Amino acid sequence: MAELHQTPTSLCCCRKSPPVSGAQCVGDSSRPSPGPGPGSPRCPLVDVASASNFRCFQLRHFHLDLRLNFAVKEMSGWLVLDLVPVQLGVHTLVLDSHPTLLIHSIDCKVPGSGEEEPVSLTYRVDPFTDYGSSLNISLPTAAVTLGQLIQITVRYTTTDGPAIWWLDSELTCTQSRPLVFTQGHSVCNRSFFPCFDTPAVKSTYTATVRVPDGVTVLMSASQSSYSKQDRVFQFSMELPVPSYLVALVAGELQHVDVGPRSRVWAEPCLLSCAVKKLGGSVERWLAVAEDLFGPYLWGRCDIVFLPPSFPIVAMENPCLTFIIIAHGWFGNAVTNATWEEMWLSEGLATYAQRRITTEACGEAFTCLETAVRLDALHRQLRLLGDNNPVSKLATSSLFPLPGVNPSTLMNLFTYEKGFCFVSYLSQLCGDVRRFDCFLRDYISEFQFKSVVAQDLIDYFLSYFPELKDAAVAQREGLEFERWLSGCGPPLCEPDLSAGGALIQPVQDLCDLWRTSKPPDLQTLVTFDLSAWGTFQIVLFLDRMLDHSPLPHDVMLSLSSCYSSLFDGLNAEVQIRWLQMVVRNTFYPDLPRVRAFLHKHTSRMYTVPLYEDLVAGVMKCVAVEIFYQTQRRLHPNLRRTLQQILFQSGTAPTNQMPPSPSTSPSISTQLPQPAATATASTATAAAGTTAAIALRDVNVSA
Repeated sequence: MAELHQTPTSLCCCRKSPPVSGAQCVGDSSRPSPGPGPGSPRCPLVDVASASNFRCFQLRHFHLDLRLNFAVKEMSGWLVLDLVPVQLGVHTLVLDSHPTLLIHSIDCKVPGSGEEEPVSLTYRVDPFTDYGSSLNISLPTAAVTLGQLIQITVRYTTTDGPAIWWLDSELTCTQSRPLVFTQGHSVCNRSFFPCFDTPAVKSTYTATVRVPDGVTVLMSASQSSYSKQDRVFQFSMELPVPSYLVALVAGELQHVDVGPRSRVWAEPCLLSCAVKKLGGSVERWLAVAEDLFGPYLWGRCDIVFLPPSFPIVAMENPCLTFIIIAHGWFGNAVTNATWEEMWLSEGLATYAQRRITTEACGEAFTCLETAVRLDALHRQLRLLGDNNPVSKLATSSLFPLPGVNPSTLMNLFTYEKGFCFVSYLSQLCGDVRRFDCFLRDYISEFQFKSVVAQDLIDYFLSYFPELKDAAVAQREGLEFERWLSGCGPPLCEPDLSAGGALIQPVQDLCDLWRTSKPPDLQTLVTFDLSAWGTFQIVLFLDRMLDHSPLPHDVMLSLSSCYSSLFDGLNAEVQIRWLQMVVRNTFYPDLPRVRAFLHKHTSRMYTVPLYEDLVAGVMKCVAVEIFYQTQRRLHPNLRRTLQQILFQSGTAPTNQMPPSPSTSPSISTQLPQPAATATASTATAAAGTTAAIALRDVNVSA
């Protein structure tokens, strides 16, 4: 993808390439000084998604001491915060909390003061938003001194809040033991423990977790130990992370080492399959990423496979993760300071992941993957309209008042429009390797910090002074401000011509089927879909879905030609074919829809099909399947499907497709021998863990 095409405000195909610079790669020795960094903000940082007064304190460290009770689905224990007041006259500590989190008591201690006994504190819990509460703690005046460390201990119990997912035994693979895991992105961990739930705050942490016999605990931590006699796991994260990246999974888990710093964790019945799938690819992908972006900072890179009922695909915690290896650098090491600029993590990570893919698999494959995702982006724009503010990268305009849920930003614009802007920056450099140098130094400069978009832009312009002198940030029609604050499609898109050998056959086949009559079978023989990769078939089905409904005899011919082939491929292919079946009311393949929904119990595959069933004439079929499968569905998913089926006349629009961090992500489906999911983080054996759901393991290139 060596070239970018400028995109007009409409969705037509007329695009022109911007001018580029051809300067040399800048190395460490000649690197200019960066502009103002995240330590010197241009104005006080505000995170309207957090109720906390995080700017009044420095969080040096925190400790969690928890006991897991699977019988009543509770975590109980305490949190200890090491805080240093950094503003005068502050006598209240405000933390983010959640209605599902029950506070028992709070006390305060000043280390080194000579007072051994902690002081009990008064507190109140106030409403904040539908995704959290405000925990207001009154601090003793005598204890709060500027620069003086204080320790706040909060004793609490939490149950099944948004961050905590309890799986009953029947929802696990072995169906013999329950399992629990947490997912903090983006503002869910306030239901796991009271915290400064903002990506602007990073700190180290430790944890003690007490569990029943036979339960293994993994956390997003760089060090760990286990006392078998006491059934206690100890964890330590020695690198600063934001609250949303603290994660835990506990259940019947076993492991196999797949590299010197990586291992696979899974339930016993999944382990051999997971190891076979991954092989040595984790280290291979890490090596490619390190060559591009510098050392992997998190120690180990372990992967956890979770049961099929696991509701999401991707969540990247530095030590307990769900997919996308590039987040180990972009998102985990350098983090967006507020959720209003989530593209800083997601757009950069998407670009970086595709650079990794290009180096490992070739440019043609990456262009094909990008074509699939950009197709989806433009499909989204056709639904929403070019002037919808959701399509902005800088979404501060969506946050006029506190309480807007950052999960509304988990959309294709954050990822794909953000990717296009980063690609445009790369194009301005004139050499992709030169931009690799920039990203490597960007990580080195800002690692373990939280940044705003202006930090990235200032650093980019100081790193490439000739571009600053050329005023590229104000180039007409491609102004950086317009990129960030403008609605609509990306101003430039990558040139995907290098993927023509893979993309053009897909388009040619689509053209054959987009007629009122089935194409000639002799002509179809030249298209061997059994030799195509996953992305090619997905692109074909996506583009055919765009043209649904199709004539019945065309659907009949499509089914005759391909449905048996699709049955043997992974769920990313199957769900698209089954959506075609439902949207075209093609009853002959309805049994395949039933079989799929009986087999797949995760949100990313069930919700789209149920919405299509309800939106058409097959609602009775959807209700029947739901009643037959509801006991095997996660409670949160069950509630979602009940709302789709019974609480509205039409299915929810679900206009915002989930992100690669939390949704079906074809971008994780790399060619063999790549892993279905790669991630960064540490395990109970020390290091970093990636947690994903093991669904279809026959992912092909």
